[in-house]
Amino acid sequence: MEFRQWAIHILSGETLQEKLFTPETLTDHTPGPPLIWKEPARSHELRFQKHFRKNRLPAFQDHKNLDSRVICLHRFAGHELLAVEIMAYALLAFPDAPSHFRKGLAHTLKEEQEHVRLYTKRLEEMGCKLEDLPLYRNFWSFVPHLTTPLKYISVMSLTFEMANLDFAPIYGSSFAKHGDLASAKLMEKILKDEIGHVSFGCKWLHKWKEEDVSDWDTWLKNIPPRAHPGRARGSIFFEENRKLAGVPDDWIKALSQAKH
Repeated sequence: MEFRQWAIHILSGETLQEKLFTPETLTDHTPGPPLIWKEPARSHELRFQKHFRKNRLPAFQDHKNLDSRVICLHRFAGHELLAVEIMAYALLAFPDAPSHFRKGLAHTLKEEQEHVRLYTKRLEEMGCKLEDLPLYRNFWSFVPHLTTPLKYISVMSLTFEMANLDFAPIYGSSFAKHGDLASAKLMEKILKDEIGHVSFGCKWLHKWKEEDVSDWDTWLKNIPPRAHPGRARGSIFFEENRKLAGVPDDWIKALSQAKH
């Protein structure tokens, strides 16, 4: 199956099964013209719902309760499903991007599909299905800003996925502290993959940036105001995870000082 057909299948499919479909063989011989997708199709059960202030994630001290951990994992699963859809969007929006970039993007998309599978499996073990709790638009609201591959990696790889270099270990540690070792192990897997995804973004941003502009300044220039630097970090900052991802030292220092 061609990348283009696969991406259309993901964005037009309404069910979770359709969105998690991964062909055995993928090719990119005919990327076609740019195709801008306004919003992913979703069944009524998976529809976007309005996010209210009361829908904030439970406090860490509440992770002792199963229901609180379920809410956290469900929210993370929703984020991963959005990532699948946004990466499919990028395959359609940027057919002229370098082939190695598109192959890397497709690889990342497959890993995000696997994350959704892992989260939904863990949720089912805890007595919850994806459709049991509200799913939000979140990251999809940034899609209109993703007008170039550089802006795509700046927002997705180097802001939202960068933040997971903190959130995954923070939540994993809390789950372990409250005896949920299965969920903690899942967060370890997520962290490992996200380090690779951030590395992918760093390499392409460095390749595409202007010679006399730093990586950090290039990133700042390519994120919208509402995706300020603090969106790329957690309340605890894990410098070592960014080093593993190949984030430049000056970027790490600047981000460590950004207000969360």
